[in-house]
Amino acid sequence: MVEGNFVDYIRIHGKSGNGGGGSTHLRREKYIPKGGPDGGDGGRGGHIILKGNKQLWTLYHLKFKQHFKAEHGGHGGKQQSTGKDGEDVIIEVPLGTIVKDIKTDEVVFEIAEDREEKILLKGGMGGRGNTHFKSPTNQTPRYAQPGMDGEENSFRLELKLLADVGLVGFPNAGKSTLLSVLTKAKPKIADYPFTTLKPNLGIVPYRNHRSFVMADIPGIIEGAAEGKGLGHHFLRHIERNSVLLFMIPVDTTDIRKEFEILKNELKKHNPELLDKEYLLALSKSDMLDDELMAEMKEELPHGIEAIFISSVAQIGLMELKDKLWKLLQ
Repeated sequence: MVEGNFVDYIRIHGKSGNGGGGSTHLRREKYIPKGGPDGGDGGRGGHIILKGNKQLWTLYHLKFKQHFKAEHGGHGGKQQSTGKDGEDVIIEVPLGTIVKDIKTDEVVFEIAEDREEKILLKGGMGGRGNTHFKSPTNQTPRYAQPGMDGEENSFRLELKLLADVGLVGFPNAGKSTLLSVLTKAKPKIADYPFTTLKPNLGIVPYRNHRSFVMADIPGIIEGAAEGKGLGHHFLRHIERNSVLLFMIPVDTTDIRKEFEILKNELKKHNPELLDKEYLLALSKSDMLDDELMAEMKEELPHGIEAIFISSVAQIGLMELKDKLWKLLQ
């Protein structure tokens, strides 16, 4: 999904360096006309390495540079000197980046920690020099190993946002408004579906100088798990959230039915999502009086704690933060 500077899906192509060849040098010095083999080994080819960087939150920096080639290893020299190793290429990525092989669609690895490094493509090994092949029957070998070729492949990088709380709801449920009120984030807000086309992150300040991270994820529609609407582009972001905050407006025709649709889409995408802690927030509740609120409580979904909130009227927001913090702990 790409919007503006937010990129959470990119393809890259890489080629690691070839190993340097071993040397076939024979020692020749004054007074030592037949010194025997002294060829050194070739250097290793450069690796292509992925490194986690907690300061990054998007793959945008890879949008215009998607081809990477590492340096070849140096050849071995005389006096058994080893060739120089090829310089590695280090690609920095945000935490939560998953690497998939484009040909097989298999997950190669994941970068989840800051400064974590993993080799994507290994550089070729350097060849051995002729000193390794000396024997009683062959005291002056005039051959050495060539270096091994590096690896080459294409990969798909997918970013899964790392957040404490993920907002789940249909388009126009008030998720962006809540995020803007609780944090200093400035998501796009308007009165039409799919205003949010990219995930937004914000830090929610809490009591005693504590805080937690909240993610506003593009709205679900029925059939999202099959790829309808924004489909898989956003569902993968929900997988990394510790707590899911379901948001349903109080003017929804059937709150219980809407909640079941939301749960069903998450279950079809990944059944483990329903093992997370979750909470139901009924937004836009400033439209209700006490009598209507009491009546609505009888119609709420069973098995989930619910809270009435209004981002605009600042109703129930501190209580919401208290409940979320308790779930996070």
